Amino acid sequence: MTTVAADTATRTVVPHARPKQAAGTPRRRAAPVRIIAPVVVFVLVTGLWYFASHYLIAAESRFLLPGPDQVLSEGLLDAAVRSEILSALGSTVLVALSGLIVAMVLGVGFAVAMSQARWAEYSLYPYAVILQTIPILAVVPLFGFWFGYEFGSRVIVCVMVSLFPVVTNTLFGLKAVAPAEHDLFTLHGASRRQRLRKLQLPTALPAMISGFKISGGMAIIGSIVADFFFRQGEPGIGRMIDVYRQRLATEELLTALLLSLLAGLLLFWFFDFLAVRVERAHGRRRGH
Repeated sequence: MTTVAADTATRTVVPHARPKQAAGTPRRRAAPVRIIAPVVVFVLVTGLWYFASHYLIAAESRFLLPGPDQVLSEGLLDAAVRSEILSALGSTVLVALSGLIVAMVLGVGFAVAMSQARWAEYSLYPYAVILQTIPILAVVPLFGFWFGYEFGSRVIVCVMVSLFPVVTNTLFGLKAVAPAEHDLFTLHGASRRQRLRKLQLPTALPAMISGFKISGGMAIIGSIVADFFFRQGEPGIGRMIDVYRQRLATEELLTALLLSLLAGLLLFWFFDFLAVRVERAHGRRRGH
């Protein structure tokens, strides 16, 4: 009897000790790798860029691809150029954020409507797909003719290019609720609104934020494209890129491109940070 009790106690204690050790160690090892790996790639790409600019391209053609040192000194560290680019970038980011917010509200609203009524999904989802397949460069001039060339038209372009990921990811999350959980809510007599608010929306939140991450970068692209065509109002980064192209000012052009890329990355990282927090809260709510 004593041996059986000791053996049973051993079997119940060991499984609780192992998962903590197995789960903690990979996370501690992965944390520095997530920082070091992209830094190493950045150094390698910068080194290859420097080598190609200074040793593979002839001196008379080097203006086509100036080295990272020239871009840094003549673009980012030049106070006048930096101020000009940051001002234009601020206008572009403002348009992108405005379009993204509108796309988030509309996308979540459309997805909720489609999740609650099958006829709404059949009616709206094909047009969401069509919206994604429209060539943006072809319709931007039309928006200028119809709505003018100011702030509102640029926001419409951003909404157009960033709406589809929000709709599809939110709809996927709303439909991903397990049937057993639906049965539990039905057993307790929950209404449609209670089921949506307390079950479907919390379950869909991680997928919804994944759609926001994708749409954030697309909104930046849409804002730059719109600014490239709409040449009235406050200049954005798209217009400055075109100006630098005409001047053959490659250092300034590359600086504008790199700062635009950084703006998109910051927006992506914000939603990625938010997604991690939501997933942890979602796991705690489910008891994982």
